[in-house]
Amino acid sequence: MYYVYILECKDKSLYTGITTDVQRRFKEHVLGKGGAYTRSHKVKKILYIEKLKTRSKALKREFKIKSLPRNKKLALIKK
Repeated sequence: MYYVYILECKDKSLYTGITTDVQRRFKEHVLGKGGAYTRSHKVKKILYIEKLKTRSKALKREFKIKSLPRNKKLALIKK
């Protein structure tokens, strides 16, 4: 199982990624080991998680979400 997730950073920006373990990945982001963006835009909390069956589907969904404007990402989170 794979998960697409959206994090809120301390500067209110949004970060989207994929993982097999959301809590582990969130801890990595908090510790500065998650990726370049979250190292410079410290993470605050998990806003959204979506479960997908395959890595391929998760990558496609991640790309689609990353392509959305901020207001559409916020609307997705509120669903």
